[in-house]
Amino acid sequence: MLTRSTKERLATLWVGIAGATTVLLAAALFTALFARAFPILQRYPLTALLFGTVWQPAKGLFGFYPFLLGSLWVTLTAMAVAVPLSLLTAIYLAEYAPATVRRTLNPLIDLMASVPSVVYGVFGVSVIVPCVGKLATFVQQHLPLLASEAPPTGYSVLAAGLVLALMVAPTIVAVAEEVLRSVPVSLREAALALGATAWETTRFVTMRAARAGIIGAVLLGFARALGETMAVLMVVGNVPRVPRSFFDPAYPLPALIANNYGEMMSIPLYDAALMMAALLLLVSAVAFNLAAQLVLRLTQSVGRM
Repeated sequence: MLTRSTKERLATLWVGIAGATTVLLAAALFTALFARAFPILQRYPLTALLFGTVWQPAKGLFGFYPFLLGSLWVTLTAMAVAVPLSLLTAIYLAEYAPATVRRTLNPLIDLMASVPSVVYGVFGVSVIVPCVGKLATFVQQHLPLLASEAPPTGYSVLAAGLVLALMVAPTIVAVAEEVLRSVPVSLREAALALGATAWETTRFVTMRAARAGIIGAVLLGFARALGETMAVLMVVGNVPRVPRSFFDPAYPLPALIANNYGEMMSIPLYDAALMMAALLLLVSAVAFNLAAQLVLRLTQSVGRM
């Protein structure tokens, strides 16, 4: 018969093992990718790989710059579309929507978050890409400074950003709504009692109290957008060239890995190059999360002042 203190020590031990396992898995992932990418790092300087603009594996040219910029363009476009719409939706559901509307919309938002990414990709190819193609044609005829140099096919940064925005919005809405609803009612009542309007209460009291959680919701959406593969590669065009316009095709890092992994065996260093792409994606995600933690701490420290 185990004593109460023994049970407590065993529980602490298991929790500690689980936490250490998570850290070890992350370290093992980084080590494995670095070991597989090491041959190309021995052959080429890191700066040549990061800032090289030509991707021709058959000639031994492995420039990752177009793929890094492609990932950045697509992710930032998606977040620029998704964040305002998602936060306004979360505010409506948490602060203004009747209970019946909330009970109807919340299951639909949860359902959208669980839809497989390939379904969003098919929707993007059949609906969003044709619409973006018509818009690109209009821009090419009337606003040539914003137009792409490539033919207006619709497969572009904008199409990928819109599809990604649809994918990450349900996650941001769900988390932000929960965060807003967790703000104590007494704060809202105090603001209303002092004469603030409902919108002033939401803007200056509720949003400020939930600021850290809202930033966390946005970061969660950003992380999903950065690593999304299937839906993006179906609509982004997959052209290894630095985008100059929202209507240009692009080639993000996840699409590069998914499209080329089966072809790598016959070309020297192709395997190491794709592992290098995966390593860059991992390092980008880690760097972004560390920066996000810093922003959260700064935000919380400013809030306490």
